[in-house]
Amino acid sequence: MTSSDAAPESSNTVQVDQLISAARTWARQDPDPVTAAALEELADQAAEGIPAARQQLEDSFNGTLQFGTAGLRAALGPGPNRMNRVVVRRAAAGFAAFLNDAVSAAAPGSRPRVVVGYDARHNSDVFAAESAAVFTAAGIETFLLPSALPTPLLAYAVRALDCDGGVMVTASHNPPQDNGYKVYLGGRAVEESGRGAQIVAPYDARIAGYIEAVGGLEDIALAGDGWSVLPASIVDDYRAAVTALADPGRFPARDLKIVLTPMHGVGGDTAVSVLKDAGFHDVTLVEEQALPDPDFPTVSFPNPEEPGALDLALAAAGRLDADIVLANDPDADRAAVAARDPESGAWRMLRGDEVGALLGAHVVARSLAGSEPVESPGVFANSIVSSRLLARIAAAAGAAHEETLTGFKWISRVPGLVYGYEEALGYCVAPELVRDKDGISASLLIAELAAAAKAAGQTVFDTLDELYLMHGLHASDQLSIRVADLGLLDAMMNRLRSDPPEGFGGSAVEQFTDLSEGSEHLPPTDGLLYLTRDQSRVIIRPSGTEPKLKCYLEVIVPVESAAELPEARAAARASLDRILADVREALGL
Repeated sequence: MTSSDAAPESSNTVQVDQLISAARTWARQDPDPVTAAALEELADQAAEGIPAARQQLEDSFNGTLQFGTAGLRAALGPGPNRMNRVVVRRAAAGFAAFLNDAVSAAAPGSRPRVVVGYDARHNSDVFAAESAAVFTAAGIETFLLPSALPTPLLAYAVRALDCDGGVMVTASHNPPQDNGYKVYLGGRAVEESGRGAQIVAPYDARIAGYIEAVGGLEDIALAGDGWSVLPASIVDDYRAAVTALADPGRFPARDLKIVLTPMHGVGGDTAVSVLKDAGFHDVTLVEEQALPDPDFPTVSFPNPEEPGALDLALAAAGRLDADIVLANDPDADRAAVAARDPESGAWRMLRGDEVGALLGAHVVARSLAGSEPVESPGVFANSIVSSRLLARIAAAAGAAHEETLTGFKWISRVPGLVYGYEEALGYCVAPELVRDKDGISASLLIAELAAAAKAAGQTVFDTLDELYLMHGLHASDQLSIRVADLGLLDAMMNRLRSDPPEGFGGSAVEQFTDLSEGSEHLPPTDGLLYLTRDQSRVIIRPSGTEPKLKCYLEVIVPVESAAELPEARAAARASLDRILADVREALGL
């Protein structure tokens, strides 16, 4: 064997030795004895040549978890590319340094204020407590929510307590092995339009820079006490504020039988309390999913959008002859709705765009139904990948409408916002309370509009049909492609840029927009938008939080009478199917 033949094996050996050395160094500093012991065992296995152990070390130590507009989110485990106490302490120390500098620049001599919340996932309480200890040691006045609570309650607390920052430890609807670190800004740390909202650029890069500048773990001070655990009254305050959104004077109907599932998350008690306080007393929790459980034992993926996630709720609704199913994801910032379709008689979950339109129309109705209706309902907004129906609803009401990039960090910053949504089941119906999506307040208004429809002898599907008769039938669909290698996402996007499709569903592309170039109205983002001659729209973009390529489709079919609706629905479905086939072909699937 020549020396050149031996080089690859020698190089691989060096790489494995470096991984093992990095793992043992990490284990020695890891404050968590469980992950430290597991890492030592993994290093021993890698040293013995076990391939699976080496792969795990590579996944955990080849790279560093990057802080961005979604904060941090990854699988739990040791190493710089995982969610663990070392990574969280560094993130907290960096965020503390950012807040101290930002508040000092805005109000010299002032002490920053921050509030920390957490859900019921594995280690959420530990990460939250250690964050509070880091913030306190850094001289920040720190508040800790009293228990595992919904993300909207943390977003509410940032504004209600006039804090300069907020941290929510959650991975929302991700799999049980994940956790995350979501960051909000408020008070003196951000401009007024972003007060209480999630971070956006350039704040993400600035905070990331502070995190990178943090020294070794031994340099991060931890306070033994000194932070304030908030009283349960903060939960009562949120409940009361959300309950007050109900409008029984204009919409008095409360005869509605509701089945609700918190999907093993932290929203159950709060959601039920809000609904009952507002007069909806016939609420049944899905027993198997009522209590928080970080393992999410009854669902393969704790996201209401996923197939099968609502099976238990729909079964309960069938047994109870319920009117509607409401579902929150585990941190309760999203809301899903299902009802019995009057045409088929089967239970069906409404798409996010359908619920978004219903809520938008209801917000308009609430603003115009009083004895002294307002001149304009304010500004409505939705993400660029959401339906164009909301824009037509807003225009008919004399309201302004704005499109934003995907994510509530953008929607919530729209000046004058009164209602915003994104198709991924996120709705903001009270931006003055929560400058973020809120599945609990959205559920309350959904119940209100569903009860109003029932009192009129209708269903939510009838209400949708009324919107279609006014604005055209808007039908949407999605294609999500999950990948194991993130490089495949770049490859698919590059394929579309180098060989752009000429049409979709038999209609020629008339307008193509590369969203990465930005525009007068939108900052740059990685995505492609196609608008065809018949006004069909296709948007393709990588997910910002998961290893997925997401494709969003929408068609619009004009209708002039209720008799035309069945044929229009069939035509829309056929058109979407043709477009789906063309998208698959364009992606090389």
